[in-house]
Amino acid sequence: MKAIMVEEFGEPEVLRHTDVERPSPGEGEVLLEVRSAGVNYADTMRRRNQYLETQDLPFTPGSEVAGTVAEVGEGVEDVAAGDRVVTLLGTGGYAEYALAPARSLIPLPEGLDFDQAAAIPLQGLTAYHCIKTSGALQEGESVLVHAAAGGVGTLSVQMAKLLGAGTVIATASSAEKLELARSLGAEVLIDYTEEDWPEKVREATEGKGADVILEMIGSDFPEKNLQCLNVFGRMVVFGAASKERGTIVPAALMKKCHAVVGFYLPQVMRRPDLFVPSLQEVLAWISSGELKLTIGGAYPLVQASTAHSDLEGRKTTGKLLLNP
Repeated sequence: MKAIMVEEFGEPEVLRHTDVERPSPGEGEVLLEVRSAGVNYADTMRRRNQYLETQDLPFTPGSEVAGTVAEVGEGVEDVAAGDRVVTLLGTGGYAEYALAPARSLIPLPEGLDFDQAAAIPLQGLTAYHCIKTSGALQEGESVLVHAAAGGVGTLSVQMAKLLGAGTVIATASSAEKLELARSLGAEVLIDYTEEDWPEKVREATEGKGADVILEMIGSDFPEKNLQCLNVFGRMVVFGAASKERGTIVPAALMKKCHAVVGFYLPQVMRRPDLFVPSLQEVLAWISSGELKLTIGGAYPLVQASTAHSDLEGRKTTGKLLLNP
């Protein structure tokens, strides 16, 4: 089968489209024929070995896949060949076939195609839990969403409103991206490439600052976020797309009772009481049309390096996918 292999860490060029042996499912596992795989910033960080967990070589990136069950291993019940499913993996998704634990499979609702399904789990659950679980959003509070035209951003703008936000403030790097955020429900639009963006956030909130800020850029953004965070506000950190993690002075949190909260999706996946109900709620929003998915691009598997380059170069909007 064809797969993307990484044999050395580095730039997108290290993503090699090559022939590998098709795996066989072990006990409790299934073999999926991958129809769509999500492309995420976490994949680019693994490619550089800058992820939160050390990455071994060689490996196939890709944690988010949708497809059909091709084979089932011993001891697998309630799953059959031909079932349409979506799941989250550690790695291995950038391939024509991938192994997955049977217990992690989620049946696709009727009417949901493979690209839509692959666009949901990682970024959808990240947006949901950054706002509701880590951000502890209360009815009527304001939410600041950075990179609001990206995969997590487009979902966060909508989910903030669905979860009770009063005002959603969106930042992005171009007028086109800000217009996308506006179309999804953002009331305040700010170009974060302008130095005075924290002041604009304060102006939009009558000088108070946002109640919840979703931070995934890094560099000097964590520090600037604190300049426009309301008293008792929460900044949720879930990434560092700039590749610079930034710094925070703990004592600076005291004056306005600021809270900085980290978010890491694998911890949610270890908690069925958090994972299952939240995914059901997200799927229900999509089925009802309340939550719209923004597919920014679907690339052939052989163009994985192009997808990574486009994502890191901020050339895209919405969710990026690979189609083996």
